[in-house]
Amino acid sequence: MARVILGVSAGIAAYKSASLLRLLREAGHRVRVIPTADALRFVGEPTWAALSGEPVATDVWTAVDEVAHVRLGQSADLVIVAPATADLLARAAAGMSGDLLTATLLTARCPVVLAPAMHTEMWEHPATTANVALLRKRGAIVIDPASGRLTGADTGPGRLPDPEELFAVVQALLARLIPAGNTVLAGNTVPAGNTVLAAGTVPAAASLAGRRVVISAGGTREELDPVRFLGNWSTGKQGYALARSAALRGAEVTVVAANVELPDPAGARVVRVVSARDMHAAMLAEAGIADAVVMTAAVADFRPVARSDSKIKKDGSQPDPIALTENPDILHDLAGRRAREGQEGQVVVGFAAETDPDPQAAQAKLARKGCDLLVVNPVGNGRGFGSADNEAVVYSREGSQTPIPRGSKEALAEVVWDLVAARLR
Repeated sequence: MARVILGVSAGIAAYKSASLLRLLREAGHRVRVIPTADALRFVGEPTWAALSGEPVATDVWTAVDEVAHVRLGQSADLVIVAPATADLLARAAAGMSGDLLTATLLTARCPVVLAPAMHTEMWEHPATTANVALLRKRGAIVIDPASGRLTGADTGPGRLPDPEELFAVVQALLARLIPAGNTVLAGNTVPAGNTVLAAGTVPAAASLAGRRVVISAGGTREELDPVRFLGNWSTGKQGYALARSAALRGAEVTVVAANVELPDPAGARVVRVVSARDMHAAMLAEAGIADAVVMTAAVADFRPVARSDSKIKKDGSQPDPIALTENPDILHDLAGRRAREGQEGQVVVGFAAETDPDPQAAQAKLARKGCDLLVVNPVGNGRGFGSADNEAVVYSREGSQTPIPRGSKEALAEVVWDLVAARLR
């Protein structure tokens, strides 16, 4: 059980944080909610107290004998502020401590996550941009807001990510907790200016800070007629775990998602596609400015030669065979584009789902595709597609093998990014 501080500032998205609180509590975490005074205009104190089972205060004058304005931050394992308004970001960047939430941010020695939510103009204002950059420089994790419907009829970047995604971010960070006395996370370093935390944690590594990554996710679909398609069982969970992990490491993340029915990964831009040819075009377009490209999606090798304009119906006779033709090889073409464009420093990673993984076949496939790393994971019999966990062996073009034992898809993502970050360095 972790000790989590949930800060809530005065934005209409505060109602979403009630769902986040419930998810955190159901996972067994002890959660103390610290709203700002104006946040209580959106969701009242009784709601936060009832859902958390903890007292709720907004000012530093409550429970003075407990020195709450210092103790809460000192004893927390993680602090997340959702929503974080432009005003809250400005006060946090300035080091102000006029209420219990900003005082807690000053005393916290654990990972601090800020999930901004505001109108697009406020998010894109130079003052907000500067405040976000300063907070990130100091080690805070500021998640880029999602794009979508805002207050009123407005649409654009500034929407608070879905509670399920924010919960996944918290879980990913808590999984990185290490015993007190250690100064680094496995494979990562502590950002400059940060020290070992009283709760025995260090801030999330910024091993991809300033990098641009493109990740494919999901499974492509090839239409047979207006109601049927050739597809596969991929859900996009592994690709989204990779996206979430990259964002937490400081990367600018784009996800090319094929038929994924999951909340958009927090901090990532999502480009939606359907077919293999759609994904081929989108991935080549996005790869031009990427430092790393990861092909996680399950892409159909073949598509029907012809698509029927009307539903294919049973008429009592034997249906005509479906003629197939090959789809473009996206991974091979990404590696070829890198060579043609002179982007030798770009890291290209492929995924291969195999029912019977074979090391020699995997190494041959890596060479044939021209990528730097090939992540080979077993599928079938409850493994891989749609499951909560995964396992793999990562093959490198130099011939090395990195086994990843069965565990969460988030854990697999961390190992992959460690390997990518080492190549980028």
